[in-house]
Amino acid sequence: MPKAVLLDLGGVVLGINVAQVFQTWAEYAGVKPDHFKQRWVMDEAYELHEIGVIDFAEYVKRQGQHFGIDMPLMDWREGWNAIWTEPYAQVVALLPKLAKRYDLFAFSNTNAVHAESFCSRYPDALAHFDKLFLSHEVGARKPHAAAFMRVCDQINTQPRDVLFIDDNAENVQGALSAGLDAHHLYKEQDIATKLRQLLD
Repeated sequence: MPKAVLLDLGGVVLGINVAQVFQTWAEYAGVKPDHFKQRWVMDEAYELHEIGVIDFAEYVKRQGQHFGIDMPLMDWREGWNAIWTEPYAQVVALLPKLAKRYDLFAFSNTNAVHAESFCSRYPDALAHFDKLFLSHEVGARKPHAAAFMRVCDQINTQPRDVLFIDDNAENVQGALSAGLDAHHLYKEQDIATKLRQLLD
């Protein structure tokens, strides 16, 4: 059994839907959602934003150039934070019991604007984590093995003693290469089933 449980947030604990971002931006910009969907890329600016090198204002400045869209910062922010659906109820219900038995942490590729949003929206869902490791604060992001090693060092736990769940296969491969017991799960029921096994 692991000594620590490390969970991704978006797609594992918190529900997300990127289409809602594109829809909201499109409404503000007066274009069709496909204008954003078809041009969307996780480019260098995206990664720099997620490790805290550039702030949101600089990120959306570059996005505006990429998409050929000029919008106020608040409109970009409103769309950016439209990503959330609802926390995964089956998963959240298990967190109090997991927190009593294991050191419980989260590791998310994210940014300051999203972090402020989900922490204010879902305090109850996040209350049982001992610590949230957020890429823009850690200064490193998944799937890089070094990012996982940095988290393991901070929780003072050997990688082999950390069970990790992520909905992104590439992130899971990165965790496996760092020596974690990593699992690629993206359906709420499957995630909850795996977590219940830790409580048997």
